[in-house]
Amino acid sequence: MKDRASNEPGLRFSKMHGLGNDFVLIDQREDRTILSPALVQLIGDRHRGVGFDQLAEIFLSDEADAELIFWNADGSTAGACGNATRCIAHELMVESGVQTLSLRTERGLLTCRRREDGLVEVDMGPPMLDWQDVPLADAVDTLYLPIEGGPAALSMGNPHCTFFVEDAEAVDLATLGPEIENHPLFPKRTNVQVLQILSRNHARMRVWERGVGLTLASGSSSCAAVVNAVRRGLMDRRTTLTLDGGEIEITWAENGDVLMAGPIAYAFEGVLSPELIEAAG
Repeated sequence: MKDRASNEPGLRFSKMHGLGNDFVLIDQREDRTILSPALVQLIGDRHRGVGFDQLAEIFLSDEADAELIFWNADGSTAGACGNATRCIAHELMVESGVQTLSLRTERGLLTCRRREDGLVEVDMGPPMLDWQDVPLADAVDTLYLPIEGGPAALSMGNPHCTFFVEDAEAVDLATLGPEIENHPLFPKRTNVQVLQILSRNHARMRVWERGVGLTLASGSSSCAAVVNAVRRGLMDRRTTLTLDGGEIEITWAENGDVLMAGPIAYAFEGVLSPELIEAAG
């Protein structure tokens, strides 16, 4: 993943995206650079740095093919990032010549495989449905939260709140998103989805990401929204979501795990200058 031939000083990175949900990937398996929240914020600045929805660090692991740590653009950490996991799995599969591998994240050990159609599928594990696991501030029914609009909540390693709406395009998500992200019911803030059901196996979704803002796509949000829709009896367990960045396939398998598959794209690689790193303190 690194350009090994380059002798240019600084911190090497790759830029990828899944349906427009974009990531900076930093390979820490050989050379380690300690990242601070301030440096992550600077790298995430789309004017002064590179810009991203999430930044992912890739480490060696004794129990998996690699270990991943995720950061949001505001310098906070994220327990899960489905699209970045797919992108990294693709890169590591190409690098090692394998079709399946496992990645250790805060969410747990995630199994990834390349399907016959070429898409990378990630097993994101089972959703966590109890109010304490989301987490919520009060012991309420996670399927019908006491918030205007009656959204549902769960955790996929990070908190999610799903609103079921008649027209996803008509929702002022730039206003609703930060309001719900910082709602007192969510002590660790939350991701916000607005989901418009089109059929039993197709829906339109828009996303506000915790620590990021409006985003073109979100893998963990897609998993959460489908699970919440199935819990309410609105959709089948195998579905396609149309996001601002494209389509993603989600399956809530009978064993309880949520499977996510979709396209990935490699944008470019580069080197963060020593001056930029020093500017973060």
